[in-house]
Amino acid sequence: MAKNYSVDYIAGGATQNSIRVAQWMLQIPGATTFIGCVGKDKFGEEMKKNAKLAGVNVHYYEDENAGTGTCAVCVVGGERSLIANLSAANCYKSDHLKQPENWALVEKAEYFYIAGFFLTVSPESIQLVAEHAAANNKMFMMNLSAPFICEFFKDAQEKVLPYMDIVFGNETEARTFSKVHGWETDDVEEIALKISQWPKASGTYKRITVITQGPDPVVVAEDGKVKKFPVILLPKEKLVDTNGAGDAFVGGFLSQLVKEKPIEDCVKAGCYASNVIIQRPGCSYPAKPDFE
Repeated sequence: MAKNYSVDYIAGGATQNSIRVAQWMLQIPGATTFIGCVGKDKFGEEMKKNAKLAGVNVHYYEDENAGTGTCAVCVVGGERSLIANLSAANCYKSDHLKQPENWALVEKAEYFYIAGFFLTVSPESIQLVAEHAAANNKMFMMNLSAPFICEFFKDAQEKVLPYMDIVFGNETEARTFSKVHGWETDDVEEIALKISQWPKASGTYKRITVITQGPDPVVVAEDGKVKKFPVILLPKEKLVDTNGAGDAFVGGFLSQLVKEKPIEDCVKAGCYASNVIIQRPGCSYPAKPDFE
C-alpha cells in the first residue's frame, strides 16, 4: 500500500494541453480556441471552468450518454503509469463542427493544430479542417501522437498527411512511422526529412517536421535540410512528472509560430514550456511565463 501520496485534479487531454500552454505563453485572453467533447457531468463543468480561467475559448460538444473522459496518472520518482477512460472524448461528431457558430470559429482561425489521437474519433472533422486550411492558405498541423496511431490508423493518417504543414512527434513515433512505411531506417534525422518531403496538397507552405527526443536535441527537417536544437537539461532531482511534456513543447512552439517568429525561436519556446511542465504535476504551469 502506497503511503504519503497526494492527488491533484488537472484539466487535460493531448490537444487541449497544447492549446492551454500556447494560451499561457501568449498571455492574450481568448487568443486560442478549442473544440472537443465532454459529458454533461461534474468533470465536464470542471473542464469548462478550467478553460475559462486559462483564457481558452472552448466550444464543447456535450454528449448526453458518455461521461467526460478521464485519465489516472500514477507518478513515482518521476516515472509515470497511465490508465485512460476516453469515454466522451471518443464521441465527437462532425455535425457539431458544421454548426454555423462553430464553423465560424474555423473560418476565423489562421492556425490549426490537432493531435493524432483524434484520427481514432472523427477523421471526417479533421478532413474538413484540413481542406479548409489548404483552400484558404492557412497553416494546418498535426502530431504523430503515439506509435499505435502510426501502426493501426495508417490509412487515416496517410489521407490527411498531405495537408499537414507541420508534423510533430517524438523519436519513438518517428521510428514506428518509418517501420510501417518500409523505410528501413531508424535514423531520426533521415525519417524527419522523409516525412517533410511527403507530397503536399497545398504549395503555400513547405512542410516542416519537428521531432523531439527527450533529453536529446530536437530535430527539425525543412526545405531538404535538417537542423538540431539542444533542449534545456534538467537535473534528475528537479524532475516531477513528464506527463504532458510533448504537448507543452507543441504549445510553446505554437505561441511563437503565430507571432511569425523564426523556427529556432519556436523550438526554443517549446523547450522552455516543456521544461516548466516537467517540474510540476501534470500539464500545469505558474501564473505567468518568464520566457524571453
